[in-house]
Amino acid sequence: MLKLPPFSYNLRSLWVRKSATLLTMVGIGATVAVLAGVLALQQGFASLYTTGGRSDVVMFLRPGATSEGESGFRRETAEILKKNIPEIAIDGEGRPLASGELYLAVRREKLDGGETNVPIRGVEPMSFAIAGDAMQVLEGRHFEAGTDEVIVGQALVDRIKDCQVGRTILINTTPFKVVGVFDYSGPFRSEVWGDAARMSEALQRPGFSRVVARLKPGTNLKVMTERLKNDKQTPSKVLDEQTYLSSQTMALSVTLYALGVFLALVMGTAAVFAGTNTMLAAISARSHEIGVLLAIGFRPFSIFLSFMFEAVVLGLLGGLAGCLMVIPLNGLRTGTTNFQTFTEVAFAFSVTPRILVISVGFACILGLLGGLIPAWSAASRDPVDALRRG
Repeated sequence: MLKLPPFSYNLRSLWVRKSATLLTMVGIGATVAVLAGVLALQQGFASLYTTGGRSDVVMFLRPGATSEGESGFRRETAEILKKNIPEIAIDGEGRPLASGELYLAVRREKLDGGETNVPIRGVEPMSFAIAGDAMQVLEGRHFEAGTDEVIVGQALVDRIKDCQVGRTILINTTPFKVVGVFDYSGPFRSEVWGDAARMSEALQRPGFSRVVARLKPGTNLKVMTERLKNDKQTPSKVLDEQTYLSSQTMALSVTLYALGVFLALVMGTAAVFAGTNTMLAAISARSHEIGVLLAIGFRPFSIFLSFMFEAVVLGLLGGLAGCLMVIPLNGLRTGTTNFQTFTEVAFAFSVTPRILVISVGFACILGLLGGLIPAWSAASRDPVDALRRG
């Protein structure tokens, strides 16, 4: 049976050389904090889209379109879609729960300087019925149909100029008065909503970007999708809201993942070298101890495993330090441009347990890599030579 030196020996060694241990912990911790921060940014962005989608709400897009910004329907086609699809739910007055919506990104000034694209959405009254309780007016009131009034998403109030109740937003040459602030789960809280007819005139867009509808319970979405894909009169691409919103995160998520991996590799390489230097210095100072361990019967492989355990503990401590650095970011609000829609979205960092586990695991790997050479050096020493050097 393989006999290992007591773990307390390695822990005591880390404590005795606490200055070098602390420096290595900080190096690994900083690397972990950067990785976890980028992952928390990606998770916050992705959750903004994935938590707001509903499976009973679908959207009809132009065939081939990947987003509503690329889609378009004539008003006549939209009316046919709303009225002639049997799977669309009906309200208490017998009207289909379907609405045509216009979508366009417009340049707006930011409060902290610069400009960004803000989504402008023209909606019909039925859009509010489809949204239901998911949409709440936090301040002011809804806009009145047929008027030059708008309501703005909560995320825009502190980020975009003139997005406060009582102010006026100039869209092209048409002034729209802000009469309310709303909250709506998902990316919608970063949009400006107004009457579809008035927005169509102001933006000079005669049609709709999409048709959104609520489905009857038990609807077979797959069958409906295939039927409308090949429909002669109103060919459409049909997606449920969850699927559509998730698809809008791909470009930025891939970019953030790539950035996280790049930074982790660069900073991780430096952390590995720091860990290696710390361990080599410790082994050099403990040459006599290693000689004693070898002389009293511990095998070289046992010595190797003992020092690898020490390296893992060093990485684990660095990982925990990095997690402590990044946890305060949780819930911190920020904003960026969604590369698929090229519009500004506001969201919060989301430090999840999964991110913390990944970060700690990465730190342990850094510790292992940093400890390989020192552990091999300790295990391959001659007992007599090690005792003589001590």
